Amino acid sequence: MSKYSLILVGGITMKDSSELKLKLTGLSCANCANKIEAKVNQLKGIEEANLNFSTLQLAVKLQETVIKEEVIDQIKKIVQELEPDVLVEGETLGSDIHSLKKKNKSFSWKDFLSQNKWLLGGMFLFVIAITTNANVGLYLMAYFLIGGKVLWTAARNIKGGRVFDENFLMTIATLGAIFLGEYAEAIAVMLFYEVGEIFQHYAVNRSRASIGDLLDIRVNSGHLVTAEGVKTVAIEEIPLGEVIVVKPGERVPLDGVLISGESELDTSALTGESMLRYATLGDEILAGSINTSGLIKVRVQSTAATSTVARILEMVENASNKKATTERFITKFCRIYTPAVVLGAILVALVPPLFLGADFSIWLYRALVFLVVSCPCALVVSIPLGFFAGIGGASKLGVLVKGANYLELLNQVETVVFDKTGTLTKGSFVVSEVHGIGISQSAFIKLAAYAESQSNHPIAKSIVQAYISTIDTTKIVRYDEIAGKGIKTQVDQDQILIGNESLMGQYQVDIPSVESMGTVIHMVVNEEYRGYMVIRDEVKATSKAAIAQLKQVGVKHVVMLTGDRTAVAEQVAADLGIDEVHSQLLPHEKVEQVELLLKRLSPKGRLAFVGDGMNDAPVLARADIGVAMGGIGSDAAIEAADVVLMKDDPMGLVDAIQKSQQTTNILYQNVGFALGIKSLVMVLSIFGMATMWMAVFSDVGVTILTIMNSIRALRRP
Repeated sequence: MSKYSLILVGGITMKDSSELKLKLTGLSCANCANKIEAKVNQLKGIEEANLNFSTLQLAVKLQETVIKEEVIDQIKKIVQELEPDVLVEGETLGSDIHSLKKKNKSFSWKDFLSQNKWLLGGMFLFVIAITTNANVGLYLMAYFLIGGKVLWTAARNIKGGRVFDENFLMTIATLGAIFLGEYAEAIAVMLFYEVGEIFQHYAVNRSRASIGDLLDIRVNSGHLVTAEGVKTVAIEEIPLGEVIVVKPGERVPLDGVLISGESELDTSALTGESMLRYATLGDEILAGSINTSGLIKVRVQSTAATSTVARILEMVENASNKKATTERFITKFCRIYTPAVVLGAILVALVPPLFLGADFSIWLYRALVFLVVSCPCALVVSIPLGFFAGIGGASKLGVLVKGANYLELLNQVETVVFDKTGTLTKGSFVVSEVHGIGISQSAFIKLAAYAESQSNHPIAKSIVQAYISTIDTTKIVRYDEIAGKGIKTQVDQDQILIGNESLMGQYQVDIPSVESMGTVIHMVVNEEYRGYMVIRDEVKATSKAAIAQLKQVGVKHVVMLTGDRTAVAEQVAADLGIDEVHSQLLPHEKVEQVELLLKRLSPKGRLAFVGDGMNDAPVLARADIGVAMGGIGSDAAIEAADVVLMKDDPMGLVDAIQKSQQTTNILYQNVGFALGIKSLVMVLSIFGMATMWMAVFSDVGVTILTIMNSIRALRRP
């Protein structure tokens, strides 16, 4: 139980009014967090509540008929019931990464002495008692001063029907030692436990601060250009459309467009890409980038709440609310584990004296040691911190994982399915060939450009770019886009049908056989076939290496799904080393292929689909893990995907899987180390080879070590 004040800092209304977020600060006890979460989940009108121990954020999904204010009041009562020193404050808004970092880094000796005055007083009396060989009364005074909060908390919890936590275990163990006349050892064990709790509190907060350091890419102010000159104001006060100045060495505060100057931008905090990006007039500038050279002016296109930085931090903070299977298992395990070890301690204390005639005091002491070592803090604390550190570390690699559950699943990926266009290829198409029949090349391109001008597809954009002149959109009388096939439109008096081979087949148009490598677009004008054009898309430089590395990190099967022609798809697959390819697919046919691939997985295998977020939302949603490529700018990608690769590079998936493997290994180390040490000391305690000192160290010391180990997940694999 935390000995530090717990503050509920109000609710943050999310996009959906049926959801709210509450902030709890000062909580360093993961068991307490689990209790609060469990009690909130029992409230009427709550669909789901998740308390993120790493950010101390309680995310609550409400039923539509529930009044938010009433729920907040009920939650406050729960927190105050479990933690009587609770201080409740008003609402706050926005990402709390910065405050998380700031609060957890601060340390005040004045606060430390104030919070621990009874502990320090008890230590003083304990020293006097030992050095003067004092009577029992002085020992008991020292004991109650040092362990008073633990005893009070245990009594309060027992009264409320909540037993089998670390306070209960420490109370029973030390009172048992006093009963046996081991006054000095009882006090020393309680003192060591309390000091260990202080170190644990410090370790947890330093860990949170480390994550805050890593993720704090937000700027709180910007240089706003006004009629009176340049003024430094809070970013919340900068309206859309205004102009800000970004000086060399400063981080860009808000998204916008470069309107003056030029510079090289460091976008590594957003994309994980170390290479600087050159920006000139008209280029998009993302918040969180660092201006490394010239002074630039940017016209603001986002608010503080909708900037790239805000969206990234919101995703990272919310990610740990989706708990991994391992985390949920540990929570359930600890609910069974603690009562089980209490029963085990009772058996250790009673069975040998009753059935073997052994000395009761000896076996009672061994049972008390057994009790002390059984606290599950190391597991409960280090697992959520490890997942959050892994998610934070992934974000620095340009990989946004939308839940700890997805970070865990990435380690189980057996099959990776890639979309081709914009994922394995650059998606920057160029018209390489034009073959008109009964029409000039310029007239063919003009009609094709008009027909494609209303589409956002990369192929359509390349056709429009090939037509140098301006398009008069008033000439477009009718426009129908046929998903995955092409377009049917009317431009002035011309009825135009333009698209792929599948579209021509649908309208029973005879077309020639084309051997050219690339995407072939056919065109029919006024029911007469007028020829075709070939559009090529270059394969990304890292695609082949990424597929090779995916197989090295454990992916067994790589598949490519595309709507492109079979000849083009097979050539790309052969060049990249892809195991299986399916071509000329419509969006719904891609979903069908993924369904078939899912059936071929091993029982523990998972399938990841990687697309560019353009037309892949159905497939992203159907896969075990949907991975969207192309960055934070694609709303479709963010909504549909479970993982977002900020840099437009398939190698990002390798980074994601390696980060998952690293995090999983660290957490397995924590579980193995904690259970191993505890099991060893339990066995030693039964044979009389362990003391309470050893037991307390195996509890508190192991907890601190596993916390420190968890933070290694921040580092690059």
